[in-house]
Amino acid sequence: MTAVVIAKMLDYKRKDIVVNHRLYAGQMDDLLDVIQELNHKLERVMLVGHNPELTELAHYLSTEITHMPTCAIAEFTFYAKSWSAIGKSKPDQVTLDYPKKS
Repeated sequence: MTAVVIAKMLDYKRKDIVVNHRLYAGQMDDLLDVIQELNHKLERVMLVGHNPELTELAHYLSTEITHMPTCAIAEFTFYAKSWSAIGKSKPDQVTLDYPKKS
């Protein structure tokens, strides 16, 4: 599982990984629903999934992102009071990085 590999590299505890099957083979709306339903106590989250859904979500959140190549990481910073507000306004900061970025 990709999330386990990433967690290990970030020294994140495997037991803290939450698997949500809506992240795999779902629609972009499913991914947004997962975000909007997050516990308000969480300050940061990382979604690990696949394309085309992640690219669609990234583009929905910021039109600056039109494609996420293999192993891409998109970071969005929102100053929102709750996760339910995500997607209703533009992010304050957007970063896209990937291994073969020139």
